[in-house]
Amino acid sequence: MTDLPACPACQSSFTYEDGLMYVCPECAHEWPQQGDSNADDNQIKDANGNPLNDGDSVTVIKDLKVKGSSLVVKVGTKVKNIRLVDGDHDIDCRIDGIGAMKLKSEFVKKA
Repeated sequence: MTDLPACPACQSSFTYEDGLMYVCPECAHEWPQQGDSNADDNQIKDANGNPLNDGDSVTVIKDLKVKGSSLVVKVGTKVKNIRLVDGDHDIDCRIDGIGAMKLKSEFVKKA
């Protein structure tokens, strides 16, 4: 069993985790969990779990169809100088022969 902190409001030892919060069932007080988990959530990682940064080079690990055209980004395509952005597709880049694209980090590995 894990050691959960006592409630800061009433000092009850019956706290439990609910998502990213601790909850006290006796006084209904909620407070955020502290730790490194928030820092890891904001970090964008490749398919192998390596952290990505702006300016990195990556390699595509799966054939990707380009929406709205008949082009395909082939496995092994190297993409240089990526930019990380917020959203569903978290990599902005330029691919030779195709142009500007957005990629998901789950389909690339750090080169």
